[in-house]
Amino acid sequence: MSSEEFEKLHEMYQSLYEELKIMPERALKCHGEERKRLVRTFDERQGEAEEVLEGMEEELRAAPSTYRNAMSTKLRMYRRDMGKLQRDMKSAAPGSGSSSQAGEGSHHGIYASQNQQSTHQQSQRTLLLQGLDSLNHASQSIERSQRIAAETDQIGTDIIEELGGQREQLDRTRNRLVDTGENLSRSRKILRAMSRRLVTNKLLLAVIIIMELAILGAVVYLKFFRR
Repeated sequence: MSSEEFEKLHEMYQSLYEELKIMPERALKCHGEERKRLVRTFDERQGEAEEVLEGMEEELRAAPSTYRNAMSTKLRMYRRDMGKLQRDMKSAAPGSGSSSQAGEGSHHGIYASQNQQSTHQQSQRTLLLQGLDSLNHASQSIERSQRIAAETDQIGTDIIEELGGQREQLDRTRNRLVDTGENLSRSRKILRAMSRRLVTNKLLLAVIIIMELAILGAVVYLKFFRR
């Protein structure tokens, strides 16, 4: 079957049918008030069975097309069985009368006297089934909400963990940038020192060259021009 609710209704109907199918035979063996009580019980159980069958029809309309044929076959069979039970009960209930006509009148009188009470009970049971159905829908909605909340909580936890990992990465990157900045500062200082040393060396070299030229000029002057 395609529906868990249909299975539950199926089990309820089977239980009611097992109780109903023995009542026509019992009605043949009892008389008077006992028969009336049996007829009343039959009416009540029949009403319950009809409500269950109506619930199964609602499930059938909502079921997927692949399951409808099997479910529809079962429903037709259950309707046929209920009709047979009703005919059997109508035949069995008036069996104790003085004649078949009187028995039939007594039978119809019993059913007529119980009609209003059965209708009221059926209405109450219908309301009860509707309340149970609403409760089931509410329970399912609560379960869905709980699942969504759990999924949302898990997603939030994952996001927090991911953000924590990203924060650690950012901290490491910032620390590396700080170290890089410090290294650049030291490199700039070294380059400035090297630049100053280079300029100083150039000046010293220029002075040395000038001094060597001056000495060379003096030597040439003293050797060749001064006698």
